[in-house]
Amino acid sequence: MGIDRFGNPHASNLSYARGEILRSTEDDFQKLQGAWSLIRERGPGGTYVFTGLEHSLPLAAEELEFADDEIAPALSFERLKELALDHLGGSPETDDVAVFNRLTAATMATHLTLVKSGDVVIGVSATHSHPSVVRAAGHVGARFIDTAGLCAFRDAIGTERSVALVVLTRLAVTYDLLPLEAIETIVRLAHDKGALVYVDDAGGARVGPAAFGQPRTLELGVDIGATGLDKYGTKGPRFGLLAGRKDLVGRIRVKGFEFGMEARQMLYPAVVRTLEQYDPARVRALIATTKQIAGELRPLLGNRLRETPTTVQIGADDILEIAMERGGVNEATVVPYEASAALSMLLLRDHGMLMVHFVGVPPGTADLLIKFVPPETLERFGGAGRYAEAVNDSLTRLGELLRDRESIRELLLGKP
Repeated sequence: MGIDRFGNPHASNLSYARGEILRSTEDDFQKLQGAWSLIRERGPGGTYVFTGLEHSLPLAAEELEFADDEIAPALSFERLKELALDHLGGSPETDDVAVFNRLTAATMATHLTLVKSGDVVIGVSATHSHPSVVRAAGHVGARFIDTAGLCAFRDAIGTERSVALVVLTRLAVTYDLLPLEAIETIVRLAHDKGALVYVDDAGGARVGPAAFGQPRTLELGVDIGATGLDKYGTKGPRFGLLAGRKDLVGRIRVKGFEFGMEARQMLYPAVVRTLEQYDPARVRALIATTKQIAGELRPLLGNRLRETPTTVQIGADDILEIAMERGGVNEATVVPYEASAALSMLLLRDHGMLMVHFVGVPPGTADLLIKFVPPETLERFGGAGRYAEAVNDSLTRLGELLRDRESIRELLLGKP
């Protein structure tokens, strides 16, 4: 279990500590309802979606007539399968596809199908696995070992007698990318051990090939992989698209249907549309816009601004430290996660900026992520300079609120 800069131990299955305000996922949902109320007050025109995700429904008006769980898949599944295999680098001769209601559902169904209680599952990424991977392994009773990078993975798999599944995350939760050479070695070591390899390729399925020249998901030599259709170049729906070996996908699909994790088939035409419109150039444009914001924020925040090749981040620990300095607060009144949540709420309340913090319940990270910003949304907002000013102003306002913890509680959860 990790520990933050303020001495708070991380909560179970999370990369951050819970506090006395946001104590549980129930509190996270109450916080989300507060964000919804602010969006209602502002209206769609006054809200700027800066989540870096697209959760729309790319469905044409004429397709609504056939938005039926029986008719829609009959008309569109073959085209969906063709597009999905091309998108993920599969072959119709050897591979199949399945669509789940979330990427998390695809991960869970994979573990329910391929892992049994007592098995070993090894996660590997540049930093750490997504909480959904940790939860899936825990749910089936597996012993989960998380590793960061090739060297740690090599050490872990070398000490195990047998491994059932390796979950490889190409683009980590922190948006650090595994090099292709490391991926290839990880896949080889896993197969040498007799383990199956599942790629949690949430955004990496597009970012890897479009921005870094890496192969498509199944071209990495893995057995199965899944991506989210709301991430970085695709427009939604928020589905999980899984593909890989026919024998494995068939079994995983069945498990998904048995446990109600499959995507609604009436929306298969929307999956077809989002795959048809995908253009790798869009990924590169989203990254370029994000870098513009980094250029404006760097003079304001200095080394506390963290940049990866695709994102801009302000760590939750840094958010709390900056706010304490600006507010003249010597003792932390909240944990870093709560400070980050409060910053996101201030950005929404005062500037209409909807950040990715409000997408996850609970969020996968406590850090403030600025990623894959649509250029048209940034232009409508007023540009990268205004974006940076909003973040800077909200950090100062957060510092003022830190003087009274109850003001943070009221901001996040409303009045008692």
